Amino acid sequence: MKPILVGIDGSSAAVAAALWGVDEAISRGVPLRLISVVKPAHESPEDYERDVAHAEKSLLEARSAVEATGKAVTVETTVPRGPAGAVLLEASPDAEMICVGCVGIGRYARSIVGSTATELVEKARCPVAVVRTGSDRPPPDINWIVVRMTDAPGNDAVVKCAAAEAKLRNAPMLVLGGRPEELTEHADGAFERRVAQWRERYPEVRVYPITTKQAIAGYLSANDERVQLAVIGGDEANQLAQLVGPQGHPLFRHPDCSVLVVR
Repeated sequence: MKPILVGIDGSSAAVAAALWGVDEAISRGVPLRLISVVKPAHESPEDYERDVAHAEKSLLEARSAVEATGKAVTVETTVPRGPAGAVLLEASPDAEMICVGCVGIGRYARSIVGSTATELVEKARCPVAVVRTGSDRPPPDINWIVVRMTDAPGNDAVVKCAAAEAKLRNAPMLVLGGRPEELTEHADGAFERRVAQWRERYPEVRVYPITTKQAIAGYLSANDERVQLAVIGGDEANQLAQLVGPQGHPLFRHPDCSVLVVR
């Protein structure tokens, strides 16, 4: 039983990631494992004690938030030592999914490039969810899950994961069609046929195809549909910084968009 892992650091974004992971764990019948990492080296025993106390307090807050949902999920907690990225990467082969929180690039002193989230989406050996939080907008009537359908190897696994998320979260799925270099003005119907096949596999999911030459990041930058989750493959992980944009930035249209990278 591979657990759903959640990185916990005491932030509200980490608590949001834990809450997002609850349904993932329940749907698979696996535990939700909350991990708060203690740095590997300390200047003094007091420094170490403060670090451990912060980790334990962070785990207690996250666990309390999960238990407050009333959902039947098994919660585990652990406090390993080491760099956060390295600890989670080492655990990734034995995890169903890793969830980490993010409030947007603009809320950090440095770019997301080089952060734990970027390290995970590039190197983890399981799917990684980068969960957004912090929007003050009201819940939308429609909140899409978006995925790109291509002929690339492994794309079926990405689309399957998006369909499973749409089913789990009772959300409509927006399917962007084709690789840019393959799309022409005269479509041959292959994209539509593939969409029809996925509709047959997941009849409970509302699937809406969009024929476009744009990747997901480009499409979202030009359109206003409310998107709760973008599902991308590992070969598209370089879009993360574009998808998880600055909170409150006037040019960023999708401040609530989480990203799930499928490997």
